[in-house]
Amino acid sequence: MNHPPQALQGVRVLELGTLIAGPFAARILGEFGAEVVKIEQPGEGDPLRNWRMLHRGTSLWWHAQARNKRSVTANLRAAEGQEIVRALSRRSDVIIENFRPGALEKWNLSYAELSKDNPGLIMVRLSGYGQTGPYRDRPGFGSIGEAMGGIRYLTGHPDRPPARAGISLGDSLAGLYGVIGALLALQHRQHNGGKGQLVDVALYEAVFSLLESTLPEYGMTGFVRERSGGALPGITPSNTYACKDGSFVVIGANGDAIFKRLMGAMGRPDLAGDPALVHNAGRSARAEELDAAISSWTARFELDEVLKKLHQAEVPAAPIYSIADIVKDAHYQARRMIEKVRTQDGDEVLLPGIVPKLSDTPGETRWPGPRLGQHTAEVLRELGYDDDRQRALREKGVI
Repeated sequence: MNHPPQALQGVRVLELGTLIAGPFAARILGEFGAEVVKIEQPGEGDPLRNWRMLHRGTSLWWHAQARNKRSVTANLRAAEGQEIVRALSRRSDVIIENFRPGALEKWNLSYAELSKDNPGLIMVRLSGYGQTGPYRDRPGFGSIGEAMGGIRYLTGHPDRPPARAGISLGDSLAGLYGVIGALLALQHRQHNGGKGQLVDVALYEAVFSLLESTLPEYGMTGFVRERSGGALPGITPSNTYACKDGSFVVIGANGDAIFKRLMGAMGRPDLAGDPALVHNAGRSARAEELDAAISSWTARFELDEVLKKLHQAEVPAAPIYSIADIVKDAHYQARRMIEKVRTQDGDEVLLPGIVPKLSDTPGETRWPGPRLGQHTAEVLRELGYDDDRQRALREKGVI
């Protein structure tokens, strides 16, 4: 099969992480052509292999998170395993790790050590609280980052406890910042004598960076934004509304012209022409009144009819999709966001498509997640480990 050229072709990535944040970052780099070698614990592998729903003993999530990666087993607590990592680091451009700060140093794999033999090496370090500061040694998963980063406080309804988004949002956000950091460091290296650097990503900071105007509002006025359910306070109208059939529609008509079009579709010329509602500030002052009017209108029609009327009026609106709705959607299919991939067992698995879409160097799924240690022999052979040496390492439990 002929593959189109890819943007990161020739970039070598060594992944030392487990579970979500680090592997998610490496996955994205691999989707755009980077050669990703993933180090896993012999006999155990990444715990994600056994998370959530399993098929033939392997997590279905694994096929997406580890696609395009080569799996090499090496015990990082053994000197021989550490030497394998050092050998791989000498030929790598980027290392991605998401252990607790200090773990790599304990295993003699610090950036200071590894960069001695490879000054151009870039290391992306993802952790709950970052590599510095009074909380650096605390363990931190995505949920902790979401709590400390402020998004949990804002998620849910005001009369209920804070809710989670339903996915590991904090981990994935940190992974995305890890990718950004790696690309920035690669760009800097290219134009500054080939020197690498450290990229320090804290999960809570990745979440905190998305909190929009909450900080300047608090700093200037003492205002604390609270949970608001489906509404977006201060941006009106923007909310979730029930339809006649029990379905829900999200409507974002907070633009001045869009608001008039919505009122026209609803048959409310009185609100469309009200001078007090021309701009967002006036509408926000009467948000409850407007939400009540919109709710009363959507409740008269089934979801499909509401969407038809709103689309005709060019008002941003959408149903709330489940994963079943997503898979059936024609637009998702046309954009190749639902990929059908064969596992090594011959089973068809659906994987999310590649984001973003590049016109000349598109990303792709070359293969789904590998078996544990599937590429150990070939990668070690590339490093000069002959069969006898590999056999000895296996007998000692190093690989």
